[in-house]
Amino acid sequence: MDPAALLAAYEQMTVIRRTEKAAHDLFLQGLVKGTTHLAAGHEAIAVGASAALRPDDYVFATYRGHHHAMARGATPEECLAELMSRATGLCKAKGGSMHLTKASTGMLGSYAIVGAHLPMAAGAAWSAKLRGTGQIAVAFFGDGATNIGAFHEALNLAAVWKLPVLFVCENNLYMEYTPIADVTAVPRPAADRAPAYGVPGEVVDGNDVIAVQETVARLAARARAGDGPALLEAQTYRHFGHSRADPATYRPAEEVERWLKHDPLDVARGQLVEMGVAEAVVGEADERATAVVRKAVEAAKAAPPADPDEALTDVWADGGAAWRT
Repeated sequence: MDPAALLAAYEQMTVIRRTEKAAHDLFLQGLVKGTTHLAAGHEAIAVGASAALRPDDYVFATYRGHHHAMARGATPEECLAELMSRATGLCKAKGGSMHLTKASTGMLGSYAIVGAHLPMAAGAAWSAKLRGTGQIAVAFFGDGATNIGAFHEALNLAAVWKLPVLFVCENNLYMEYTPIADVTAVPRPAADRAPAYGVPGEVVDGNDVIAVQETVARLAARARAGDGPALLEAQTYRHFGHSRADPATYRPAEEVERWLKHDPLDVARGQLVEMGVAEAVVGEADERATAVVRKAVEAAKAAPPADPDEALTDVWADGGAAWRT
C-alpha cells in the first residue's frame, strides 16, 4: 500500500469503527432490537482483504459481519437502518445485525449458523471455475468454526477440486466464551489444519491492514491461477464481548490491555506517520469518518419503518413470494 491507499483504508476502518459505536449507542437507546455482535478490533481484516479483491469476487461472513458488509460497499446508513428495522435497511429489515447482505457488490451474506457458509463459499468458487470468470470466493469465519464439521468438509472438497476459494479465519482467541486453546489439539486452530488437506496454511497479523492486504492479494492471485484454495489465519481480538449480553469478564485484564494497545486503527495511524503523512491529514480523515456516520445515524432515525406487507417479498430472484414447484 502506498500512503494514499493506506489513508483510504484507515478512513474506511474508522468509518466502520464509528458505525459500530453508533450501533452500540442506538441499542442502549432502545432503537436497535435484538442482539448485535460487534467486530470492533477486526476492521483490518475486512478492509485489508477487500482491498486485495476484485469488485466481482464473492465474500461470505459470519453473524459478526458488519465490517465485511461495509468493506464490500454497504453504507453505514444502510447497515444502521437495517439494525433499526427501517425500510431503507440493507435487507429492508429482513436480516438485521446477523444477516447483512448486499449481493450486488458480491457480499453474499452473513450467516448465524457457525461454519454453515464455508461449503456455500466452495459452491460459489466452483461456479466461478465452471464459468471461467476468474472470480474467487472468500469465506471469513471465527476460530470456533475450525472445530465444526462443515469447515473440514469444505476444505477437503475445495482441495480435491482445486477451487478458487480462500478460507480466512478471524482468530480472536475465543469461541463465544470459551478460549479456543482449551478445546483444540493444535496451537493454531486454522493454519495447523491446512496440511491435512494439502493446502497452504498461513498466519498473518490481523490488526495490520497492510499485512492482510498483501497476504490476501498473493493468495488470491494463486487461486485465480488455478492453484486451488488456501487457508489464512488472521490473529486479532474483539474489543467487546461475544454479543451485547456478554460483559466478557472471563478474559484476563492483562490480555485485554495487551491487545487494545495493538488496535488496528492505531497500527495504521503509526504506519501513516512513518510514511510521512502529516498528523493533520490523518485527523482530517477522522473528521470525515465521524461526519459520515453522524449523517448515517440521522438518516436511519428519520427513515420510515419497514412495511409488513413486504415481509414475504424477495424470496425468489424475481422479487416474488409465491411458492412454485
